[in-house]
Amino acid sequence: MSKPALPDWVRAELERVPEAAARGLAADRPDLRAVAARYDARRKRVVVELANGTWFAFPPALAQGLAGASAADLAVIEISPMGTGLHWPRLDADLTVEGLLAGAFGSRAWMREWAAKAGRVSSPAKASAARANGAKGGRPRKAVA
Repeated sequence: MSKPALPDWVRAELERVPEAAARGLAADRPDLRAVAARYDARRKRVVVELANGTWFAFPPALAQGLAGASAADLAVIEISPMGTGLHWPRLDADLTVEGLLAGAFGSRAWMREWAAKAGRVSSPAKASAARANGAKGGRPRKAVA
């Protein structure tokens, strides 16, 4: 007894598998995988060593779920099996290596909130600049096309 013919859409998808596999391998960056991670309590930094021998560090105060944590809690770091993520089990916090390298220290929503808070911070220089701009008539109106 012969096998039934596959529908056209199934054959089309099966033909795309080798191309998708090649794209997946190209996107897999072994040099961006963590092989070690530790908390340096003296410098107050999380230090991550990558598979290519380089390392980077960041202050936990900048990262979602890590700000305000104790040194003991920050010291317990697990690396994901593929080396693409870091997990702090005592804090239930997770960050991706690629995201950290790109400066993303949390989810998009958290980063947006963090940026909004940073934008609201006032300094004497910022207040002075705002007064000077106000004296000039404020922000120029947008030109109507």
